[in-house]
Amino acid sequence: MVTPMMTSIRNKVREQQRLTREEGLWLLRNAELLDTAALANEVRYRWNPERRVTFVIDTNPNYSNVCTIDCIFCAFYRHPGDAGEYTHSVDHMIAKFQEAADRGVTTVLLQGGVNPRLPFSYYLELVERTVKEVPRVQPHFFSTSEILVMTEVSGLSLAQVLQRLWDAGMRTIPGGGAEILSDRVKKKISSKKGTSADWLRVMREAHGIGFKTTATMMYGHLETDEDVIEHLDVVRNLQEEYHGFTAFVPWSFKPGNTPLEKIIPHYATPTRYLQMIALARVFLDNMPHIQASWFSEGKKVGQIALHFGADDFGGTLQEENVHAAANFVNTTNTEECIRLIHESGFAAAQRTTLYDILTVHEIPAEAA
Repeated sequence: MVTPMMTSIRNKVREQQRLTREEGLWLLRNAELLDTAALANEVRYRWNPERRVTFVIDTNPNYSNVCTIDCIFCAFYRHPGDAGEYTHSVDHMIAKFQEAADRGVTTVLLQGGVNPRLPFSYYLELVERTVKEVPRVQPHFFSTSEILVMTEVSGLSLAQVLQRLWDAGMRTIPGGGAEILSDRVKKKISSKKGTSADWLRVMREAHGIGFKTTATMMYGHLETDEDVIEHLDVVRNLQEEYHGFTAFVPWSFKPGNTPLEKIIPHYATPTRYLQMIALARVFLDNMPHIQASWFSEGKKVGQIALHFGADDFGGTLQEENVHAAANFVNTTNTEECIRLIHESGFAAAQRTTLYDILTVHEIPAEAA
């Protein structure tokens, strides 16, 4: 049964009127999931009218696991001097990028820990040499936390750091580090990482220069429904300023081997994930793309999310170490990624980091 509130929300969305926080909270708490999904699909096809799902051939290596900010949701980091800590040379990373490019990778999503021992010149050299020596890949480098530590070690302002990264050849930044943009939650799970305003400030400055970035959300830990809506609302508001976000990417917290595992021992449910995808597509009325994750949620759930408002299937992730440290591993390859999209009823379109289409793989006639 469709309620009067759902009818009101549906009418507003169809008239392209912005939903309020209260309406978003109602959708999350009270709406039938399939009703939200149907509305999300309407918005999805308004933004991306072709029956096609995009994906990128990418890899996600790490240059260092040294980190000093002690996020209690992370199993990847090591303190300076810990057993197993590492920081790879620029030569080592460039060799990895070249190997990835030879395998068809077009995007390298590169992050490390927050390592105050590294000089700013290290990051600049990584970017400059990637652009020069491995031009086939897009350097999709560094979280907001890493960029903020660059300001500390260099003595430069945030604007100066970002401008130098731009001048070195970087054009896109991943959205990691957002988790939940609620300071109430951040104080509990990442008290040394900075505030929500810090993440937003980096993104705002980057968008003003011309960078394109993603926006992310990690849920399923200590957040409330209200925190989720706050997160979506501040992302939507920032998008109004420069329209610098290319996509919104939610994923669920993986507790394995983390300090938070004792409090949150279980994964968020697939139903909750589908709620997040559909809600994001309806609420984020200025976001071009919503990304489904075969990687963080499992391949079948990722496929289902393509019918809940998502139009992108993420990347092939030829290397990934952060979730692996939490004992959560899914793998795929380009051929399987295309097949999974086809099985879901869509053409598969290989894209760049900036969502330019490289190749479209139509559904084979025998599978149509």
